[in-house]
Amino acid sequence: MIQVRAASERGRAEHGWLSSRHTFSFASYYDPKQLGYSDLLVINDDRVAPSQGFGTHPHRDMEILSYVLEGALEHRDSMGTGSVIVPGDVQLMSAGSGVTHSEFNHSNRERVHFLQIWVVPAEHGGKPLYQQRNIPSAEKRGRLRLIASPDGSDESLVIRQDTRIYAGLLDKDERATYHLAQGRYAYVHIASGSVKLNGSTLQEGDGARIHAESALEFTEGENAEVLLFDLRPLDKTIRG
Repeated sequence: MIQVRAASERGRAEHGWLSSRHTFSFASYYDPKQLGYSDLLVINDDRVAPSQGFGTHPHRDMEILSYVLEGALEHRDSMGTGSVIVPGDVQLMSAGSGVTHSEFNHSNRERVHFLQIWVVPAEHGGKPLYQQRNIPSAEKRGRLRLIASPDGSDESLVIRQDTRIYAGLLDKDERATYHLAQGRYAYVHIASGSVKLNGSTLQEGDGARIHAESALEFTEGENAEVLLFDLRPLDKTIRG
């Protein structure tokens, strides 16, 4: 089963310096049917004005991944990390027992466009950890490249949950197939462009909840950048 949610259905926040779209309930946007999917809690699609950003604030017990699509994002945290994240980079901050950080647009002329993704960790507490890695476009072209996993396989970042995150670039005749293990859930987010998923067209910002599917076929991409989350079979919107 593939349940598509159009980009236009997402929550919206406009703060002048920040234009944000929320796939799942976040801050002032609340929808009881959109409380995350399995351990995937947040996908915020953020556009931040030049020299603006999120001042120092705390987090704990969350796996926070930043994926830059345009521009440059400057990161600083209480672990002593200072970095600039650009397209092709993947950043993962494990908040663990507690960390403070800030995220600012590194440019004073151009906006930065990035996805901030939160995954609930398997265990609370633990030592905060920062990871960053560049994944060249060639490694994502025409395929789904593993960017985060619980065991760090294929030079992916280590995420503290039974979650695997893939990124792919698909255009024209390029195609990719993902085989979903029995019982697993998946979520697909279209970061840019458009692509067909099992024959249905998804546009930029669209998402899809997936379960009881054995194979996911990505075809007919038009400058598509795709994120795929392989998740535990858990649905927070179901009350038992």
